[in-house]
Amino acid sequence: MRNELALAINQISTERNLPREVVAQVVESAVVQAYRKHANVLPGQHVAAKVNTDTGEVRVFVEKEVVEEVREARTEIALQEARTHKPDAQLGDCIMVDVTPEDFGRIAAQNVKQLVVQKLREAERDFQYNQFVEQEGEIVVGLVRSVSSSSLTVDLGRVEGILPRKEQIPGEKYEPQQRLRAYVLEVKRTNRGPQITLSRASKHFLRRLLEIEVPELANGAIEIKAIAREPGSRAKVAVAALQPNVDPVGACIGQRGSRIQNVINELHGEKIDVIEWSADPATYIAKALGPAKVMSVHPSSAKSATVIVPDDQLSLAIGREGQNARLAARLTGWRIDIRSTSEALTDALNQLEEDEAMRAWVGEEVVQQMPALRELLVRQRTVSSALSAEEFALVKRVVDAAFAYQQQKDREKASAPSAKATARHSESAAQTERARVVVPQAAYAMAVAELGLSPRVLHHLNTAGIVSVGQLLERSARGDEGLLAIEGIGPKALSEIKQALGKVTGQWSLAESRAPESAAAARSEETTEQAQQLFIEAMNEAITVDPSQKHDEMR
Repeated sequence: MRNELALAINQISTERNLPREVVAQVVESAVVQAYRKHANVLPGQHVAAKVNTDTGEVRVFVEKEVVEEVREARTEIALQEARTHKPDAQLGDCIMVDVTPEDFGRIAAQNVKQLVVQKLREAERDFQYNQFVEQEGEIVVGLVRSVSSSSLTVDLGRVEGILPRKEQIPGEKYEPQQRLRAYVLEVKRTNRGPQITLSRASKHFLRRLLEIEVPELANGAIEIKAIAREPGSRAKVAVAALQPNVDPVGACIGQRGSRIQNVINELHGEKIDVIEWSADPATYIAKALGPAKVMSVHPSSAKSATVIVPDDQLSLAIGREGQNARLAARLTGWRIDIRSTSEALTDALNQLEEDEAMRAWVGEEVVQQMPALRELLVRQRTVSSALSAEEFALVKRVVDAAFAYQQQKDREKASAPSAKATARHSESAAQTERARVVVPQAAYAMAVAELGLSPRVLHHLNTAGIVSVGQLLERSARGDEGLLAIEGIGPKALSEIKQALGKVTGQWSLAESRAPESAAAARSEETTEQAQQLFIEAMNEAITVDPSQKHDEMR
């Protein structure tokens, strides 16, 4: 039995492509279950088994407690006997005792067989899952087993992978037994084994293919910054050098295009543009729109850019059905608005004619070129042709100047305070000045802490920089909004402040007020009694407590 078990473990390990240790663990687990059923072991009692993969010997161990007198042989063992298994055993210890029956080989052969088969299937599924979950994000090679309208089944050895239609390259044809490379998109654990989803349309498939063909990517000399891809049609790849004196684009293309051509062949002719990544958005966007020649790029703060291209390059920059512009936008992460030089130049010239400040800003030399630029526009609309070097430089200068002038105006407009903000500031200052007219000088000498406010309210007032009763009266003279504008002050705190102020405002006279000289002169004809009444009425109106709030406070 022992030799047969060892041979069986080796055979199963070979047939199922599983390590011998995994098969031995399955047999041990099955032996434990068989022994529990055979020996009627208690449910909470620990049982273990050990299988020698070389000899096939099976040993069973059961946990027992060391006691002086054995009352339950299934769970207890005498101290003297325990020390034959573990020399340093003490009373109260729990030790594992070898309880292997003499005829357990026959018992195991009869009871373990079905358990081993079941657990081997589970172990095989777990082993396959763990093997492929490590390959998630990598490229695998398999054979096409079957083709259907919705997916492709690929034989990966011990398991099968699924290539859904949406992950296939459009227009690609597949045949049974065709050798296929694919990207492991996802691995899921199921009751029937690992479910492996493959992809040939993912941009990461292109990334892995480049890493296989370009050693500089594998050793870290260059890196891929971004990829934008429309499977089966075209892709753009931005690469950057991490080491000096390394040409990232040349490394990816290879000598005479050999490296990039291998990738193109794997993707069945998909066009691939490799560009050099740049930290400067304008440079990066201009390169991303290649092979079109870009005149200028004008980025904005909202990660949006206006790109000016010569008229004869406009269709090339946009691409068929907008593909080139779309891929460039996805590659850079910027929203790109492409305009022709004729359109941009027309807008710039119209702006120059209407805006005298702009003409002064761009300079007389540019203004003098306006007639020549008008003639150039007429010629371009009649016969669209490439600009000469001198024309290109002149048009670029005018268009760039128009954009720069507009950006300068936008910055000045953003930095200038709005009319509403200025009005609010003026009104606030006027309110503060009116409040200071009626606040007595003595109020500024009295600390807020003397009002007897709660610690919480006092903390909020001090945090807002209000340390005197005079400052608090300035706020209250603006109405409830003046006090509620203080952070932390709500309706209850407002009521508390009003009650405290109401107790002290009647004790000051107008003779003590800190009115500005201009205000005092304006009221020079008022009697002391009238001024006193003005102060009292203003303060009483400002600190009047809502009866409902007072009732709530009393409750």
